[in-house]
Amino acid sequence: MKYAIGIEYCGTAYCGWQRQSHCDSVQQYLETALGFVANHPVELVCAGRTDSGVHAIEQVAHFETSAERSERAWVLGSNCRLPRDIRLKWAVPVDDDFHARFGARARAYRYMILNSPVPSAIFHHLSSWEFLTLDQEAMHDCAQILLGEHDFSSFRAAGCQAKSSSRNVHEISVTRRGEMIFLDISANAFLYHMVRNIVGSLIAVGKGEKDAGWFARVFKACDRNLADKTADAAGLYFLHASYDEKFKLPTTAKKPVLF
Repeated sequence: MKYAIGIEYCGTAYCGWQRQSHCDSVQQYLETALGFVANHPVELVCAGRTDSGVHAIEQVAHFETSAERSERAWVLGSNCRLPRDIRLKWAVPVDDDFHARFGARARAYRYMILNSPVPSAIFHHLSSWEFLTLDQEAMHDCAQILLGEHDFSSFRAAGCQAKSSSRNVHEISVTRRGEMIFLDISANAFLYHMVRNIVGSLIAVGKGEKDAGWFARVFKACDRNLADKTADAAGLYFLHASYDEKFKLPTTAKKPVLF
């Protein structure tokens, strides 16, 4: 049988989603826990691999198993074996043609910036921080140029292994709630560090160091060297992935209310 699972995790203590030999990963802990419940090794494929320090509200993955377990058993049994900062939210059987990565129609991320004179003692690992007052409206207006299908080479990290730098951004917004600024973005797929690189350049605009013309020129130049620095991983959250309704996944694809 094939199962799809929804996962929430705080990425602070991990070197990202992907299993690696030299450090702890989210995939490593999940495969170990699921393997214990299944009583055989389990291999996971996820919707979108997250980097070191990046979090997830509802990551989606799939695995195949010969074990017969209830949906409740997969969730409760795995969570008993997982660290407190990784949780299985749901597990459902899916058709053989389901694929967490290649079947995802879209993926959504949220980036959070604490915009306050003093950094937070509580949220230092859950958001990035900027002490200069940011103009979120200017950031939002600049970001609208990214809508649609474009070459995102200007916001592509050097280590990106994607064959194409073209991506289709469906929605992007920058809003403020008190001292917290949120960038929400959804696209068919993302390049390595794409969201964090976009945020880094938008922050430069928000601080008044750069203007909308500069942002547009950087974007159209398709040259990463012209963009600003990469934003901190702590502020980035994988929100959800969208799939064909026929799979009937228990995911709502709603924006979460964070902080």
